[in-house]
Amino acid sequence: MNVGVTAKGTLRSRQRLGKYRIERQLAEGGFATVYRAMDTVEGIRVALKVPRAELVQGREAQVTHEVRLAARLDHPNVLPVKNAQQIDGVFVIAYPLGERTLGDRMARRLSAKRALEYFEQMLEAVAHAHENKVIHCDLKPENFILFRGDRVRLTDFGIAKIALATRSLSGSGTIGYIAPEQALGRPSLRSDVFSLALMAYRMFTGELPEWPFKWPPPGIGKLRATIHPDFVELLRRCLEVDEKKRPADATKVLAAFRRIRSRALKPGVKKKRTSSKLASPSAWRTVRLKEFMRRYGKPLQTRAHCDQCHGPTAESMLWCPWCGKNRAKYAGPSDFKARCQRCGRGRKPDWRYCAYCWGPAFKSVSARIYADKRYTAHCEHCAGGLMPFMRYCPWCHRKVVKKWEVLAGNRCKGCGWGVLDDYWDFCPWCGRRRR
Repeated sequence: MNVGVTAKGTLRSRQRLGKYRIERQLAEGGFATVYRAMDTVEGIRVALKVPRAELVQGREAQVTHEVRLAARLDHPNVLPVKNAQQIDGVFVIAYPLGERTLGDRMARRLSAKRALEYFEQMLEAVAHAHENKVIHCDLKPENFILFRGDRVRLTDFGIAKIALATRSLSGSGTIGYIAPEQALGRPSLRSDVFSLALMAYRMFTGELPEWPFKWPPPGIGKLRATIHPDFVELLRRCLEVDEKKRPADATKVLAAFRRIRSRALKPGVKKKRTSSKLASPSAWRTVRLKEFMRRYGKPLQTRAHCDQCHGPTAESMLWCPWCGKNRAKYAGPSDFKARCQRCGRGRKPDWRYCAYCWGPAFKSVSARIYADKRYTAHCEHCAGGLMPFMRYCPWCHRKVVKKWEVLAGNRCKGCGWGVLDDYWDFCPWCGRRRR
């Protein structure tokens, strides 16, 4: 039997909303109440967010638009929307069920290494949103959900904007994570940067900076004893009261963070040990790499590794698809005996030009034409054989017109070549960021 919302605006255990059976309340906020519910059709538990009726009323079109906006974001660190609809007069949004919020986890001591790994994933999520021109507007520990393997996923995209419009910004509630200009009703991408930095500061020091946000905040000694001065400086810039002095968006912060990631923690900082590989925050990345190699390692000939992130790469890739590092020079294994002196990639003895870089003609070229089963296409200008992912015709030096595809993949919006959105963060052919 389907039962509606109680007089107090809450749902009781074992009540039904369509295919969902309420089990218990998980959290309650100013905008919505979150329940653990059983999807009786799929047989799985979900997190069911039920916004307060008075906040949704009159804003139905806006709520629908924001849900669609959130559903468009596709990233391992963004919590996907499973379902959003009106059921028995109640608007519900269903998400995968996590283990706990980052706020719950921060109630216990965090090691510096764990805090760094959490921050990196949080930064990845917000950077992906900013690349898609989405401002979150309500970044706080309760909106980061932890899943098995300590994967961090950000939720409440779009919906947070509606909540913000109905919230009193008088200095109470979650105002502690809101940037000064956002408290005045002028949120921007830089506001999300400020909120991220506040959370990072709290994770590393246990202290939450408060208005007027003067530098250095309380706990600076612990921060400086834990992380590298370059990382301290990055957080300082992100916490500038004047938004114009902050990095423009989380993408810029992520790029700066990656440059210092290897030295972010000071030498000698105690790292928390774990007895299980599954408990490692990087476990999901390992699983993803293994699955990629099983499905695409042989077709793409990914026999090399990026010297920055150690992800599997192929000789034909000009950028690392995992970390985005430029690979104009190649020194990895090759199926060809000879190499291009300009880019280091292999070449056949009968090729006149390099198939991967715009180098000069080779001085020694065999007069004999060698057949090769790897030729799968032909140049539109000279009809010479082409191997997958060649950028230039090795016979006439023309740029290859064909848009190379990857089996079961998508296409890059930059170059039009095939990409694997389920695995890659960057296009390996043009370097465009995917996530």
